[in-house]
Amino acid sequence: MLALSTQHASKEFMSFDDKSRIAIEQAKDAALHILLHNAQGPFDGLPRTAGWGYPEPYTRDLMISALGFLATGNEQLADALERTLVTLANNQTPHGHIPSLAHDPDNRGASDSTPLFLFSLALYRISRNQPEFLLEAAEKALQWMQYQSPDDRVMVCQLPTSDWRDEQYVMGYGLYVNMLVYAYLRLYGDDESAEQLRGLMSRLEVSGEQKKSYEQEALVEPTAPYYALYSYKIMSSDRFDLLGNSLAILTGIASPQWAANMLTWIEAECEAMRGRGELAVDLPPCLFPYILPHHADWLPRYERYNRPGDYHNGGVWPFICGFYVAACVAAGKMDLAEHKLLALTELVKPWHEDAAEWGFNEWIHAQTGKPSGRDWQTWSAAMYLYAAECVKRQSTPFFDEIRADNPIAAT
Repeated sequence: MLALSTQHASKEFMSFDDKSRIAIEQAKDAALHILLHNAQGPFDGLPRTAGWGYPEPYTRDLMISALGFLATGNEQLADALERTLVTLANNQTPHGHIPSLAHDPDNRGASDSTPLFLFSLALYRISRNQPEFLLEAAEKALQWMQYQSPDDRVMVCQLPTSDWRDEQYVMGYGLYVNMLVYAYLRLYGDDESAEQLRGLMSRLEVSGEQKKSYEQEALVEPTAPYYALYSYKIMSSDRFDLLGNSLAILTGIASPQWAANMLTWIEAECEAMRGRGELAVDLPPCLFPYILPHHADWLPRYERYNRPGDYHNGGVWPFICGFYVAACVAAGKMDLAEHKLLALTELVKPWHEDAAEWGFNEWIHAQTGKPSGRDWQTWSAAMYLYAAECVKRQSTPFFDEIRADNPIAAT
């Protein structure tokens, strides 16, 4: 088990001007208020996924929020996370699968609920110095994940719409889920399996020789330093997945040089999209290039639920942007991290459903910059706090230890 370093210098955003520093502190206060408001909901007293909509305790949202819960050092939030973990363990299937709703053992089928449980449980164990907390549940979940690899070689597969993108097809070896697997393998000390998975990441490397599923001119460069959205045998998508690639940087799967090149490429692509009117904000979309109606991977259902620049087809998600800010810190790009934290501070302010000083919305329409989902999202607030803490410390709590245990990331 890795140990969380406690040696952090106090850096109170001194590189920002007064106006920016005040805005960040106000956003942090608002985020903490939202998390405390959402900490107890109507379903078994478990946390709400959002302040007004989504009263249910969605597993993936709350497990991702663990990073922000624990970064605050707030005991009420740590208790909320503990209650959620215990409930998930109690509702785990006999085979070890973790349900998609913490309070409902029959709501199953997510590909990311079990790896997120393992990841967040490890964070909780480290932060509370309880290395054997929910030991039986962890062992069952680890066994479940072993059976998700069709070739019995660590890398796991998934079905379409089974991860956080319930309106997008990600098939086979998905980047995001396998980054979670790599993270928890490191956190649980299974370095042999983690190294095997790192070696298998060549399945998801993007090269200039691959045939694109979209127009080549959409890319700034013919060869891009990032990992593909998914791949399985003859099926693949080399669209850019911001969450999966941010995790690749944070975990150290991407080498320091690869990470630096990736961030440069992302910023160049976003600038090009802004020039074409495809992006109205100073933060990356969750997916790009967008899937357009004439592309081979367009599905009829996207016309209603997943249009270009909307939702999972290139919407700008604050919680993912929190991971992106943290990835900039992990890559040592502090100027970029600070710039993007300020952009995120602006992004989370507008409200959509209920008049509030800070909206912390679910997702933002890429071409207009308008909030389009539910307000007071738990994971939006939590990942803002985590991103702000990373910039403040100039380090990435928990992920620093994962990268330190990776010889590639340390070079």
